[in-house]
Amino acid sequence: MTTVKAYASPSSSEDLIPTTIERRAVGPHDVLIEIKFAGICHSDIHTVRGDWGPQQYPLVPGHEIAGVVTEVGSAVTKHKVGDRVGVGCMVNSCRECANCLNGDEQYCLKGMVGTYGAEDRDGTITQGGYSTHVVVTEHFVVSIPDGLELDVAAPLLCAGITTYSPLHRWGAGPGKKVAVVGLGGLGHMAVKLAAAMGAEVTVLSQSLKKQEDGLRLGATSYFATSDPGTFEQLAGSFDLIINTVSASIDISAYLQLLTLDGALVNVGAPAEPLPVNAFALIGGRRSFAGSMIGGIPETQEMLNFCAEHGIGADIEVIPAGKINDAYERVLASDVRYRFVIDTATL
Repeated sequence: MTTVKAYASPSSSEDLIPTTIERRAVGPHDVLIEIKFAGICHSDIHTVRGDWGPQQYPLVPGHEIAGVVTEVGSAVTKHKVGDRVGVGCMVNSCRECANCLNGDEQYCLKGMVGTYGAEDRDGTITQGGYSTHVVVTEHFVVSIPDGLELDVAAPLLCAGITTYSPLHRWGAGPGKKVAVVGLGGLGHMAVKLAAAMGAEVTVLSQSLKKQEDGLRLGATSYFATSDPGTFEQLAGSFDLIINTVSASIDISAYLQLLTLDGALVNVGAPAEPLPVNAFALIGGRRSFAGSMIGGIPETQEMLNFCAEHGIGADIEVIPAGKINDAYERVLASDVRYRFVIDTATL
């Protein structure tokens, strides 16, 4: 066991505080990573505040981890000391079910193990990336290509793969019209990735205050959803809509923006249910789907794609002492577009 510095949530109602946690000894198939940067995801806030159910505290969040390998187990073949690596939203799975064997470990039939707040196979509760070091089974550690700086790469391990996976699966590319709902941490990555894939991209946001950013990131159009005329003007326009908003929206209204056989894919995860009018689906043979993260092979594919196209997250690097301020700013949509913690400040 190794004691490392971290920031943890003591309860659902308290600010995160500096602390220390224990990391397991490096086993034969383990990799010890010195964390350099950790992104702040909206999911971190939902989790530590109990929005998605009760948690075991103290809890160290963080599943957008970028760092350097400092030690490997005796049986490790995938990584070596000095490698630049990342860890995303999961650190284990059964590795035996049909989904795991297909490279879809995120949908493990026995339940994948989240990077924090989850019960690992040994019965311990996982602790995340707001810390100086982490020990992870080599299979769940991905390589960060040399073309990506570690700070802008960190958010790709959640925001990047969460948007890349549905864009890839639902065929975003040349000749396709893609709409992105919300221009936040997830949304700005969806715009960059869809544009790089060759799709025609439109941003649908509550207001036009981020219009200049949306066009800079690769969108060709930008509309305010607070304007009722937007839904009339854009009816039947899009092959694919990626909803990145972690709040309740009128899904049925957005479904009307799809073409015949179009799909609306939800990647935002609001605490409330999202009601759907069946006629909004039936009327255009439309689909309403959900997508989580990607499996390990697809996450590596995404990182390689980002390096090839020069895509990183738009970030604001903060010291650990600003984490609680950052949480409030995320909730106020006051970040362009991802906070990243410099873990050297722990």
